[in-house]
Amino acid sequence: MASAFADITFTPSVKTAQSLYGSRESNRRFELSENAGNELGEREAEFIAERDSFYQATVSESGWPYVQHRGGSMGFLKVLNERTIGFADFRGNRQYLSVGNINADERISLILMDYPNRRRLKLWGRARIIHERDHPELIAQLEVPTYRAHIERGIIIHIEAIEWNCPQHITPRYSKAEVEQLLASLVEENRLLKAQIEQLVNNQSTM
Repeated sequence: MASAFADITFTPSVKTAQSLYGSRESNRRFELSENAGNELGEREAEFIAERDSFYQATVSESGWPYVQHRGGSMGFLKVLNERTIGFADFRGNRQYLSVGNINADERISLILMDYPNRRRLKLWGRARIIHERDHPELIAQLEVPTYRAHIERGIIIHIEAIEWNCPQHITPRYSKAEVEQLLASLVEENRLLKAQIEQLVNNQSTM
């Protein structure tokens, strides 16, 4: 049984490229896998909940791909069950490129990055657009408590395949919050040293 990842991505032309560059045999493990790789487990759910952004690819009627960066507060991409994720879509520049592409072709692909730990999760799925008038309960599940703007629509994605990528060539990058966390102990140590120096100066001035 091939993994869902291999079923979707290992097209004849991809297999030809693998043969040309000498990776055909090593990639056959995906085609012989006993794990379908199309359900989100605890590891994937935790990883998704910790993300504050992802990259999303859709395809237009003309066949051109469109890659969009989506960002929000941590956890804005919701795991609804082991085969379904979704997120609230707020008004942006009103070009609606991804929305239009999804209406024409439901296929979608996501890449989620953890730059500090050099981890990457790839997702393939089928997306549909929902609105509050038709799915108020589902829209409520996609709400972001820290962002009170009106939800223009929801994007629901049925997972078809998942794949963890190797860390090679992922350059570690850190958000402001992550840098502050890394420096917290040094900042506290600096504060204590300053307090000790100030105390010594005060003691000497009173002698």
